[in-house]
Amino acid sequence: SLHVGQLPQPALPADSLARKNVHAETAQGFGANLPILQQNALAAGHFNPQPDKDGITRKVAVLTKYQEGYYDALSVAIARAYLDQADIRPVFARIGVGRNYSSLESFDVSEKNIPVDEHVAAFIPYRGRQGSFAYVSASDVLAQRVSAASLQGKIVLIGTTAPGLMDLRATPVQSAYPGVEVHANLIAGIIDNNLKARPAYMLGAEFILVLLAGFLLFVLLSRLNPAEATLATFILLTAIIGLSLMLWQFANLVLPLAASLVMIGLLYILNMSYGFFVESRGKRQLARVFGQYIPPELVGEMAENPESINLVGESREMTVLFCDIRGFTTIAERMDPAQLSQMMSEFLTPLTQIIHQNRGTIDKYMGDAIMAFWGAPLTDPQHARNALRAAVQMNAAIVHISKGFEIKGWPAIVMGFGLNTGNMVVGNMGSRFRMAYTVMGDAVNLGSRLESLTKLYGVNIIVSETLKNQVPEFAYRYLDTVRVKGKDKPVAIYEPLGDNVSAQMQDEQVLFREAIRHYRNQDWDLAEMQLLNLQKMTPVPVYALYLQRIVDYRKHSPDAGWDGVFNLDSK
Repeated sequence: SLHVGQLPQPALPADSLARKNVHAETAQGFGANLPILQQNALAAGHFNPQPDKDGITRKVAVLTKYQEGYYDALSVAIARAYLDQADIRPVFARIGVGRNYSSLESFDVSEKNIPVDEHVAAFIPYRGRQGSFAYVSASDVLAQRVSAASLQGKIVLIGTTAPGLMDLRATPVQSAYPGVEVHANLIAGIIDNNLKARPAYMLGAEFILVLLAGFLLFVLLSRLNPAEATLATFILLTAIIGLSLMLWQFANLVLPLAASLVMIGLLYILNMSYGFFVESRGKRQLARVFGQYIPPELVGEMAENPESINLVGESREMTVLFCDIRGFTTIAERMDPAQLSQMMSEFLTPLTQIIHQNRGTIDKYMGDAIMAFWGAPLTDPQHARNALRAAVQMNAAIVHISKGFEIKGWPAIVMGFGLNTGNMVVGNMGSRFRMAYTVMGDAVNLGSRLESLTKLYGVNIIVSETLKNQVPEFAYRYLDTVRVKGKDKPVAIYEPLGDNVSAQMQDEQVLFREAIRHYRNQDWDLAEMQLLNLQKMTPVPVYALYLQRIVDYRKHSPDAGWDGVFNLDSK
C-alpha cells in the first residue's frame, strides 16, 4: 500500500463507532498533502470517488476508515470549517436492532444533520446540470479581472473542468460532470440542511410497498379486461412514483423504486401473456365450437363468463324456431345446381344474420330449412321475445329477397315459421364420431309441427300459447287448438299480428273468437254465418279452413266426445 504525505487529524477515533455494525470504507494506504502544506492548512479531507455499480456517482463517503481513525470527506471538512470548525457527532438508532443492522443513522455538524446509509455514505443533492453554481476562471482571478468583493464571504472551490484533465464524473444529471461541482453540491446540501436520507429501515418500507402493490395489482388484473388492466397498471405506477417524489421533496427520504416498478412490470407482462396465450386460446376454442352457431359478439360475452357455459346436456326453458321454404322440391327441380347453390346462399345468409342480430343460435341448416334456438349457450331471459322478433324480421326479409329473385328470373319463395317456448334439453350431443350443440325434447318437436301447420292455416308464422304468454305486447290471431300425435294435452296456436294493430283488426278478433265458440258448441249455422261475415271483411285463409270443416262436420258429425280440438295424425 502507498503512504505519501501527512494525514490530517482524524474526524473521529476508530473506537467511537465500535460495536455499531458500521461498514465504512476502509483505506489500505493514502496519498496526502506534503507536511508543510498540511501543517499550514485549516483542514483536509479525502475525495475518493465512490460510483455505484452502473458507474453513476450518487453518493460520497462521509467517513473513510484508516487504521485507528475515521477521516471525513473534503466537502464535509469544508462544511465543518464554514460552521466554525464544528465537530462531527454520530447519531445512532434509539431502538434495538439486529446484529447485522447498522445503527449509525446520521452525523450532526453544528445544527446541521448529515444522514448516511449503511456504508456511511451521503446522497449528493444535485441542484442540476453543470453550471448550477457560479464558475469563475482561475486566470481571471490571477489577472485581477475579478474583484475581491465578489468572492468575499463565499466558499471557493478550486478545481478543473477541462475534459483533458480527467476530473469529470458520470452523474444522474449529466454524463460528464465536473468533480469539483460534485463537492459544491454536497457542501450546499450540508449547509442548507437539505440532504436526502435512506435509512436502513427504508428496506422494510420498500418490501411492504412491493407486497401491497403486488397484491393490489394481482387482484385488479384478474378482474379487469386488457384496457382496464393497462389503465390500472399505469395509475399504480404513477401513484408509486408520485409517493417517491413526495417523500423526496417534502421528507428528504429516498424510497427505492426499482423493485416495485420491476414487479409491477412483470405482473402486467405475465397477465397480458396469460391473457394472450391462455385466455385467448380459450376464446379461440369457444369460437371454434360456437362460431358456427352464434355471432362473434356472443362468443365474446361467453369468453367473459366461461363458467356460465355448460356443454353437458341440461334442461332449461328456451324458444325454438323452425322455418322452411314451401314447395322447395319443385323449385329445386327447375334450377341447375350452380343456380340452386347461389340461391341457397342468398336467402340463408341474410336470414342467419337476422337470427344472430337477435341473439339466436343456429342449430342446423336442413336443406332449405333453418333450425335455431334462443336461451343457450348464454342464458337469455328475453328468449321468447327475441325469437319472435327474429321471425317477424325474417318474414319481412323474405319479401325483399323474393323480389330480387324475380329480377334474376328465379322463382319467388314463401317460408313458413314455427316457434315454441318450453323446457328443452340443450348441450353437445351425438356420437364419438360427431358431436353437435343442439336441443331436443317434446317442445322442440312441437316447434317443428307448428312450422308444418303454416301451410294448412294459410299463415307465415305460427307460435304456441306458451310463447304468446311471454310476449304479451304483441297482438295475435287465434288459429286453433291442436293435439299432436302421441300427446294427449292440446296446444293453442296463434298467428302474431304485430305490436300495433288497427281497430278493425281488433274487432275481427272479437268476432272470430265468437265464431270459434259457436264452432265448438257445434252451432254450425251461427259459426258459418259469423265466418262468412269475417271473410267478407278480410279474406283470411283460416276463415275458409273453418268453413270447410263445418261443411265436413255437417256430412259427418264429430264423435260424442269431440272437444273442438284438431288432431294432428302426422308428424
